Amino acid sequence: MVRANGAVSLRELARVVQTSEVTVRRDVRALEAEGLLDRRHGGAVLPGGFTRESGFPQKSHLATAEKTAIADLAASFVEEGEAIVVGAGTTTQELARRLARVPGLTVVTNSLLVAQALAHANRVEVVMTGGTLRGSNYALVGSGAEQSLQGLRVSRAFLSGSGLTAERGLSTSNMLSASVDRALVQAAAEVVVLADHTKLGTDTMFQTVPTDLITRLVTDEPPAHDDRAGTELQALADQGVQIAVAGAAGNEGGGPAGVRQRRDVPLPGPRRQGLRTAVALGPAGEQGQAPEQQRSARVADLRRR
Repeated sequence: MVRANGAVSLRELARVVQTSEVTVRRDVRALEAEGLLDRRHGGAVLPGGFTRESGFPQKSHLATAEKTAIADLAASFVEEGEAIVVGAGTTTQELARRLARVPGLTVVTNSLLVAQALAHANRVEVVMTGGTLRGSNYALVGSGAEQSLQGLRVSRAFLSGSGLTAERGLSTSNMLSASVDRALVQAAAEVVVLADHTKLGTDTMFQTVPTDLITRLVTDEPPAHDDRAGTELQALADQGVQIAVAGAAGNEGGGPAGVRQRRDVPLPGPRRQGLRTAVALGPAGEQGQAPEQQRSARVADLRRR
């Protein structure tokens, strides 16, 4: 089975070569180490994915449960009356649908899909950038979009992308999209990246947000066998990125549906217990601490481990 991102599933590889998935997974790891292919969640693709980008119809059907959970958790960090920027992407579109319930919110965006999701929210003001429409992801790009963001200042930027690594940060496959995302980052006091586990450890052509500018990553829990995603989470935490993990199912502790309030992130292999995350739901946080104190405590806890 060839997926929308061009990956061939491990199950299909095992069927074709008439061996077990365990053997195929081991061989795929060996081939990746030699640079002969790139691993993806549950499959593999030929190398050279730096210039490849899936269109919106393909992206909208990938990791849908994970994106929903990530959007639920990300929305809990947005406060009433805030001014924020929201970039283009299928995950940010999910976030926008939840932001419609936040009163007094101002959302600046270059995404037609984000604006559409908020069009009927009578308590949310939507400000769109100028620019040229990029049809593949329904986003406004180019010098018009970038110029309209000059002089803007908001509290947070919520961005997605094609890949996220500790070494380069957030990246995307399109130069025009990357340039607008960088302008969105310049307008925000904090940067929140929304990326499901399939993007962790994936590097694409154009850097949008270097790691040292990422305040928080909102992601889902990687599968136990996903060594690359688990290792990348650890590396991001080591560099001071606050990690918030949303569960694709279940609801523990009375928080928003699909969100785990506090849990260990299982890292594959010998580093399984190396990363702990404390997810604060909403601005009020826990135990009466101020938000800045909570953030500092979480970063210190991550670094000690």
